[in-house]
Amino acid sequence: MLKLNHKKLDVWQLAIKLVSKIYKITSKYPKEELFGLTSQTRRASVSISANIAEGSARKSLVERKRFYEISRSSLVEVDTHIEIAKELEYLDEKVLAELDNDLNELFAKLSNFIEKAK
Repeated sequence: MLKLNHKKLDVWQLAIKLVSKIYKITSKYPKEELFGLTSQTRRASVSISANIAEGSARKSLVERKRFYEISRSSLVEVDTHIEIAKELEYLDEKVLAELDNDLNELFAKLSNFIEKAK
């Protein structure tokens, strides 16, 4: 694997941990959700770290920030998928509380990261 600087970023590392959690959580969704909510939530979670990485490889600040903002938008998408899963009663309160903390922490750090991007 490449030894690139984005892998040292706190926001990227948190995003990678979120992917792992999302995969574990969605593996317990009903089988009929495999090509629906499970797939969409997983793809959006992967997009968070992928766009941080891609943005970090861009030379211009405008391009970097654009990818970081796409990353934050993917995080908001994951949040919406979690809200839907909550509504469908796929998640228990403990998992929801954990995800709530994770999503809010990553959103705050990513927003700060975007604002301070150089």
